[in-house]
Amino acid sequence: MGKKNMHKAKGHQKEQKEFEEEVLQIDRVTRVVKGGRRLRFRATVAIGDKKGRVGIGVGKASEVVSGIKKAVRRAKQSLIKVPITSGDTIPHEVKIKHKAARLIILPASPGTGVIAGGSLRKILSLAGIKNVLSKNIGTRNPLVTAQASIKALEALRPLRGAEKKKADFKAEPKESTTADKKTEAPARAEAHSGGKAREDIKAPVKDEPKAEKKEEIKTEKKNDDMTKQRNDEITKKKENKEEKKSEPKTEPKVEKKPEEKSEKKDS
Repeated sequence: MGKKNMHKAKGHQKEQKEFEEEVLQIDRVTRVVKGGRRLRFRATVAIGDKKGRVGIGVGKASEVVSGIKKAVRRAKQSLIKVPITSGDTIPHEVKIKHKAARLIILPASPGTGVIAGGSLRKILSLAGIKNVLSKNIGTRNPLVTAQASIKALEALRPLRGAEKKKADFKAEPKESTTADKKTEAPARAEAHSGGKAREDIKAPVKDEPKAEKKEEIKTEKKNDDMTKQRNDEITKKKENKEEKKSEPKTEPKVEKKPEEKSEKKDS
């Protein structure tokens, strides 16, 4: 019994959809006729597989669900292929003007994300673009911006061989370690000499830093000797001053002159 039920359940399982759907806008549209007004709904839908295919469609019906179905059917008929680089971004810059909308879409480095808004953001994410910069300068009408974004993605062209290599190199930079740097040096020497390492190329001498150290030691010794001499001279000067102070002061003897006899007494 269990196996029979399993077979029945497999038949009722939902099939995985090929495209993801995003409703951009649902408008109530009225048409005035002789007898009065006729009311309908207009649905704008975008679909994509997140692998480079995307499209938009517009459907009108008296009910919302039937309008969305019409829009999805028309979107599948108008699918476009978008070139995406290895960094999940667009190959080059695009500037587009459609009706009142003016869009600028720029490639971005990995980890930036989808910098966009409104219907442009939904269309870029459905296309599978994960890193992009954009700006909508003109109108904010979802239908017009959706049409302009599809026109901009149609204008993209895939990169050529050399340009693709440059983009891949920027997207995935190599992390060089110290061990890799050591192995790169001899490889470069071999490549320069035509496959064989030249004898002229020698490793740097390891004794050079020792010679520098010896010179530094000599200069330090000279400075020490100079300072010692200066200190000795200063100490000698201080000792001489102290000796002079310790000696007793001897007053100079003044010779007494003989008294001169006054001429008056003689007279």
